[in-house]
Order: sequence, then structure tokens, then C-alpha cells
Amino acid sequence: MLQEILYTCFPTRTVAVLRRRHPGLSHKMSGIHVEGLAAIALFYVLILAVGIWAAWKNKHAGESEGTDRSETIMVGGRDIGLFVGGFTMTATWVGGGYINGTAEYVYLPGYGLAWAQAPFGYALSLVVGGLFFAKPMRSRGYVTMLDPFQQMYGKRMGGLLFIPALMGEIFWSAAILSALGATLSVIVDINIKMSVVISACIAIFYTLVGGLYSVAYTDVVQLFCIFLGLWVSVPFALSNPAVSDIRISAVKDVYQAPWKGNISSEDTWVWIDNFCLLMLGGIPWQVYFQRVLSASSATYAQVLSFMAAAGCLVMAIPSVMIGAIGASTDWNQTAYGAVPPKERDQADMILPIVLQYLCPPFVSFFGLGAVSAAVMSSADSSILSASSMFARNIYQLAFRQSASDTEIVWVMRVTIFVFGGLATAMALLTGTVYGLWYLSSDLVYVIIFPQLISVLFVKGTNTYGSVAGYMFGLVLRIGGGEPYLSLPPFIYYPGWQTEERVHHLTQEVDQIVVQKFPFKTVSMLASFLGNVAFSYLAKYLFESGKLSPKYDFLDAVLAKHSIENMDKTTLVNRNAIALSEMEPVKPRLSVQLAATFTRRDTLVEEDSSPEDSPTREVLD
Repeated sequence: MLQEILYTCFPTRTVAVLRRRHPGLSHKMSGIHVEGLAAIALFYVLILAVGIWAAWKNKHAGESEGTDRSETIMVGGRDIGLFVGGFTMTATWVGGGYINGTAEYVYLPGYGLAWAQAPFGYALSLVVGGLFFAKPMRSRGYVTMLDPFQQMYGKRMGGLLFIPALMGEIFWSAAILSALGATLSVIVDINIKMSVVISACIAIFYTLVGGLYSVAYTDVVQLFCIFLGLWVSVPFALSNPAVSDIRISAVKDVYQAPWKGNISSEDTWVWIDNFCLLMLGGIPWQVYFQRVLSASSATYAQVLSFMAAAGCLVMAIPSVMIGAIGASTDWNQTAYGAVPPKERDQADMILPIVLQYLCPPFVSFFGLGAVSAAVMSSADSSILSASSMFARNIYQLAFRQSASDTEIVWVMRVTIFVFGGLATAMALLTGTVYGLWYLSSDLVYVIIFPQLISVLFVKGTNTYGSVAGYMFGLVLRIGGGEPYLSLPPFIYYPGWQTEERVHHLTQEVDQIVVQKFPFKTVSMLASFLGNVAFSYLAKYLFESGKLSPKYDFLDAVLAKHSIENMDKTTLVNRNAIALSEMEPVKPRLSVQLAATFTRRDTLVEEDSSPEDSPTREVLD
């Protein structure tokens, strides 16, 4: 997912996508028709068959334990083992953007391996997530990432936090589907719209029928295809006569600047800002926690994170080598032509271009399968994650608290179809899909990550602080501008510069403002500190009597009679009322929903004291 997050590191992507959608601006590449289509069809049939088989195999999963069908679809009955779990978590990160973006950045002159931050950034993200976040989330029996927010801050705040989470998942799916269409058009010369629609329909269908089980089992096949397809391609590309020794081109100018890359002193803070965004911003995603919460135990959830971290590093190696091969190629000796990809605004397509022009046809089909597998392994996960959050945290918890399990299942199925269709439509119709993704991924980092730290590890935060932190992060990030959306900044951070970017095909010149200050990480820290500071301020003002209880309009501090509380456990958790003070109240939620936070089997592993675990007090 590198190029989808580091917008400052991808100056050509949106323009290149637009060029490819207009034949007059595109470089026409020779295509392989019948054989390529047959290879794609075979691969897609295999994936579809595995998805349907997984759905059939697990259609009665969880019934013996009394687990709701909706929860089985969302978290797979919480019985995902290490093998399947490790593959599906790795495949979630090793998507089309990950392998294409890593190769692209290694290839780009002036950037190179030094700026290919995704492999180490996401590996560390998984390690940090496993060390600090996986155990508390899994051991408390949550079903989605938004559960702790709604339990602590109420349904309205949960709805606000759903917005950036949903935007990230939908725009991410749209961006990678768009990239898949362009990739397929390079190798097999088929219509981009047709390839996007077919790929999306297959991913939506098996996700619809099997939920997380189908997604997880197809991820095993897809990750195997990625590994095999890329590694098979590397030796053939290296042995092509047009390719020089990549060890020499790493440190010396051969056909372009060395692919090893470097970090200039003026870009140091930008590099650090982007790396922090990858490492910490990669944690608060439902696609990650869906795997964590599907693990059979909290310890397994941690192990899965560590396995996926190692998998991300291993799967990045062939992408790095392909980028290096692209930088070491004399393109004048190939059918591609004398003008290299970087001068045609096609640096983002370096991986499929290497497969097409430096490898034999049958090898390029393996690589094509790898790229297709990577994209589908990410698209299906994002669509399922978005529908899970909507069905549970918006529809069930906010509007239909007494909804039956069957009703929730049907809501999930409808939203899988709707969100999948929305992502597909954006991939085909919206020229700014990458810009929308960059911005939404930044918002996940600057808004949801500090909120997640607060809700899990900081005692005493409340809805007032959460709203304040949300606004701080939103204003400071939006204030920095977004070049891909032509959104000018209204906050000019220290060190900002105006740069010109020339489109090689049209010679158009864009004037953009580049922020050299690490404003994303500063926005995240401001959001966190704002949450804590305003939470304690509100708590002091209300509990000291300086503000009348009637002004507690969010029911966040003096919450004895709050309609926002999901159950009695929440009241004790907020220290707003002692357990002995509780008056009998009419249950607001179904037994199924109330059990989410009082299930004994999910609490036995949590190493926390009674003071830190009010749910245990209720059970005792």
C-alpha cells in the first residue's frame, strides 16, 4: 500500500492513470490476447472456486458454540488458525499497491530504495500492533475496531469515527481496482473497464457468500500466486540482454541515477513523517483488526501479527529487484522503445512493464496472476471490513439495537454489494480516486490512531475530549492541503516550498505547495493531546460543580442516566457510578449484543486488574 499512502512520493500516479484512460495520451503497448485472457480466466476461476469452497466448508461454523451467523461472517467464528491467519494477514498488506509501489519507488530516479518505506514501515506496524494492540482488542471480545469507541464514547462519536474509517476502505479498494485495470491493459491489452468490473464482481461474490472464511482461504491462494509469480519472473528479467548488472547500477549512473537512492537533508523530516505514518497509521484499520479478532486466542493474534511482519519483508524482495531491474535496463534494446517509462509518466507501471518486455510471454502470465492476486486480496478485505463496521456499529448499535441476527446478516450482504459497487464505480469514473485515498489514509492516522490509544490505554478520556481531538486532527491535516485534489493549504507549516511539476506527455506545468514540515505526525500528536486535555478539563468542570450537570449534553461525565451507554458495564468503566448505585433499568439491547462485552470466554486471557476490567466486576 506504499503509493496509496505516501502522496509526496508518487508525483506521477494520478496523471498516469488519466493518460491511460485516454488512448490519445497513452503509449500503445503490444498486447497478448488469447493466451493472456485464458491465463486470467484460469486464475479467476481458481480464486472463485476456492472462495465458494471455503463458504460451503464453513457454512455451519459456530453453530455448535451458539455463535451468531453475523459474527461468524465478520470474524470467522474466532477460530482462524496460525497457517490461514498468517497468510490472510500478510496478504492484506501485500496488495497491489504494495508490490507495484515498492517496485515503482526503487525505479524512480532521485528516490530509489531509500524511499521505498513500505516493507519496513508495515513490518514495524504489524510488530507494534502485535505488541500493544492485538491482545487487549482480542481478549475483550470486540467484533470490530469501532466497538471500544462506541463503548467508551457513545454511538454518536462512534458514527463520527466511522467516517474516516469507511473513506479509507472504500477509496483504497477503488484505487487498487483502478491500478489492476491499468496493469491488465498493459499485458493483455484488454479494456480497462471490463477487467475492473470482472475483478470486482468475483471479489464481491465470494465475499458475499463466505464472509471472512472465503476472504481468508482465497488469501492463501493469492499470496502463493504472488510469491510464485514474482519470483519466477525475476531470473528471466535479470538474464535479459538489455539489463545491466543491478549491483553496479545500485551505486553508479548507468542508464539513470543509482537505484539505491538517497535522502537529502531538506527531506529528512518528510521521510520521518511518512515513515511514522506507515508504522503507526497502518494499525487503526479494520482490515487488520478483523484478522486480530478472528484469531482463536489473544496470544495467537499477537503471533499472527509477527508472522505477517516477516511475510511483508519476504514478499517485498522480488518487488525491490524488479524495480532495480527497471532502473538497470536500456529500454532502447526492447520493444518498449527508446523513451524510458519515467519519461512517459508510467513509472508506476514499471512492474508490469518489466514483466511484459523483459520476460517471455508465459512468464509474464505468472506475473500477471501475481498482480491480480495482490489486488483482489486487498479489495475483498476492504469491502468486508467496511460492511462489517456499518452493519454492526452503525445499523445495529446506533439504529436497530434489537435487530435479529438474520437481519444483520442481510444488512452485511447488501452493504458488501453496495460498497463493492461504489468502489468499482469510483475506480472507473473518478480521476481523483488516488487523491481521495491519500487524504483519507492521512485522516485515519491523525484521527483514529490517537483515539485508539486513548480508548485503550488512557484512563479517564470521554466524549468531549474525543470530539476535541477529532477536530484538532481534522483541521491541522486539511490545513496542510492535498496536491492530488488541488486542495490548497490554509496552514503554511515551517519550511513549505512551491514546486513545479511537469507532465512529460503534455508538458503541462503545475504549481504546488510542498510541506517539508512533518505536519501529519504533529497533527496526530495534537489530536491525542487535545483528547486527553479536554477530557480531563470536562471531567474537572462537571465533577467539581463549576458546570451544572444540565450542560453535560453529551452524557459523557455525569452519565448515570445516559441514553448513550451501551450497558451497565460502560457506566462502571467510566467511573461515573458505583456498581451498588445502579438502579434496575430496562435492557436496551438484545441478549446477543449485550453478551459482546460480558462473554466470559473472551476475558479469561486478559491480564488486567479488577479496577482495569469493570466487566469482570459485573461478572463476579
